[in-house]
Amino acid sequence: MATQKKSGRRSAAPKKGTGTPASSVAELLLEIGVEELPYQFIASALTTMKESSERVLKDQRLAFRAVRMMGTPRRLTMVVEGLAAQQAAVMKETMGPPKAAAFDQAGRPTKAAIGFASTHGVPVQNLEVRRIPKGEYLFAVKHEEGRPASSVLMEVLPNLVAGLAFPKAMKWNETGVRFARPIRWVLAIYGGAVLPFDVAGVTASNQTAGHRVVGGGKWIRVKDAGSYSALLERQGVIVDPQRRRKLIEEQIADICHKTGLQLHEDEALLDQAVYSTELPTALIGSFKETYLDMPEEILMTSMKEHQGFFSLRHKETGKLAAHFIAVANTRLADMSLIRTGNERVLEARLADAKFFFDEDRKTRLRERVPKLSGVIFHQKLGTMAQKQERVKHLAGFIAAHLSSGRGDLPSICERAAALAKADLVTGIVGEFPELQGIMGGVYALHDGEPAEVATAVREQYLPKGIEGEAPRTLAGRVLSLADRLDSIAAFFHVGLAPTGSEDPFALRRQATAVVRIMLEADLRADLRTFVEKARQLVSDDGFKGLPDSASQGMGRIVEFILERVRHYCRVVHLLRDDVIEAVLKSLGDRPLDLVDLVRKMKALEAVTRKPEFDALLIGFKRAHRLVEKEEWTREAVDPALFQHAAESDLHRAVREARTLIEESIAAGRYDRTLEALVDLKPSIDGFFSAVMVNAEDQAVRRNRLSLLQDVDELFASFADFSQIVVQGG
Repeated sequence: MATQKKSGRRSAAPKKGTGTPASSVAELLLEIGVEELPYQFIASALTTMKESSERVLKDQRLAFRAVRMMGTPRRLTMVVEGLAAQQAAVMKETMGPPKAAAFDQAGRPTKAAIGFASTHGVPVQNLEVRRIPKGEYLFAVKHEEGRPASSVLMEVLPNLVAGLAFPKAMKWNETGVRFARPIRWVLAIYGGAVLPFDVAGVTASNQTAGHRVVGGGKWIRVKDAGSYSALLERQGVIVDPQRRRKLIEEQIADICHKTGLQLHEDEALLDQAVYSTELPTALIGSFKETYLDMPEEILMTSMKEHQGFFSLRHKETGKLAAHFIAVANTRLADMSLIRTGNERVLEARLADAKFFFDEDRKTRLRERVPKLSGVIFHQKLGTMAQKQERVKHLAGFIAAHLSSGRGDLPSICERAAALAKADLVTGIVGEFPELQGIMGGVYALHDGEPAEVATAVREQYLPKGIEGEAPRTLAGRVLSLADRLDSIAAFFHVGLAPTGSEDPFALRRQATAVVRIMLEADLRADLRTFVEKARQLVSDDGFKGLPDSASQGMGRIVEFILERVRHYCRVVHLLRDDVIEAVLKSLGDRPLDLVDLVRKMKALEAVTRKPEFDALLIGFKRAHRLVEKEEWTREAVDPALFQHAAESDLHRAVREARTLIEESIAAGRYDRTLEALVDLKPSIDGFFSAVMVNAEDQAVRRNRLSLLQDVDELFASFADFSQIVVQGG
């Protein structure tokens, strides 16, 4: 076992700082052995460890070929391939005081020169005088030879290990090191030699632990990185997560082939199985068919959330089967005992779920609504009953704007909103919070509510991010929008908006959902009016808000939503940042129609690919900069002051284009709008070729600036083209 400071166990390791490999490169193997980690922590920890190690090695001038990561619940492993045996040499140059301050009139070094030389470990006579634009200055030039990699690694690896961050960390001994779980051993080998550094009260060695059961808890002596994985596998540990994933997939496929059942695929559950095991073994179990009378969501959630079991379906009907697949962390000749244990535990869970389900249906959803007065939404924002009432009014307001001739939509949305949160006080949601909304829809149907109402209740929490299912019904979209806009408005109102990376109330996810619903459902409406109504409803509830004006508060929320629009357009539509900014910067106080904004962005990006566009933008930006520099205010263009035909030509072209552009923008024909702007190129180029804007005659100069301002405003009527990046612009 690796040496812990409290134990007397010895490790086969050389003295610190020794053991440098003779070859120019070698492999580094580092394994952090821990008590079982939560499966959710492992993948991100491996990614962080890889990025940190690559950064540290580069900073330390240690060349390497590649960094590979592996891991199980009991170990985080890093292999650095082709790691140089020695740091690269470096020439360090540091500028010091000016020559005038470094030497006296007799040419002797002053205290400034002596101190500078001493600080940088250079003899004062070796300081160099160099002329730079600021004058003559002293430079300390120091050639630093590279140190052996083993010495550097002994210094940096303890910090690398101790510096790993986790969502939750703990201290377990007097060293004060924080880690997700206690570190029990560290294995560190470079070029076949141990690097016996100390971290968290443990001294690194050449030993690692096998599987607790299959390996009998034996300690394994490792010679090098090449034999590491094979040695562990003989002791029941498959250290590579990709191999475990492939093995689990093959085992599940074999079970499905033999039983004729079909797996309900779930990537998150597969990840859980991969990172919860060291020696995965898939097995099939069953439960009583009488439980199939419950909604599938209850059964699947019971299996997934509490047990990590995969659900199975009948191939022919697609209905849920009374079977499950579990992935055990061991491999025995007879797995029946493990299968029986899993079935017994699941039986207890399903029995509890059935009890809650049966009891819940004895009380109608509408009868549960008064209990929401006892459920706190947030200490600064009252109860869930207050939130639900606000959502009801907001849903009716939004529905009236999106009804498209459906007079019954507001009443359907208001009814769904009036029941939306009632399932929070049911037994089944208390047991499985993941089912909120879903069970509300189930119980609404059971109570005899209209199908549209039940579906809207079910869809209120969709979508859950930038990916995944979105509401399919208009009522569901309205309810989801109302719920999310209320949350955003409420938390902004009381000063709990996201800051930096902190977003405890998931408001960015809420805003992303708003953007997705509006864009993917092609909902044409002014989102500003919805935000303003949400703010008004929160304010009317009497909560103490920030001491800002209504316009400032409104502006913060709109900009917050637009930031999610930027992200969505980059990730989903792959639009250029400058194109996105050009459209959003020109928005001003105009209606916030997200569908229209994205259509503008797509049209603008399409026209930027035309060969003549870059040249057009260069001319436009020249006009824009002149107007901006002069801070020009509107003056009517006077054709009588034109001195060149190019001025008349540009004036005529702008006047004709303005009519066409106004009509095409009103009709949403943005391709025609941009074609009209592109057609201005010859007139703009001709103007700048023929005349000087800054004419000696001030009346002529002002007239030409006004003409350029007409050009600037014409472009600005569509987008802020100054944001567009062009070659030579």
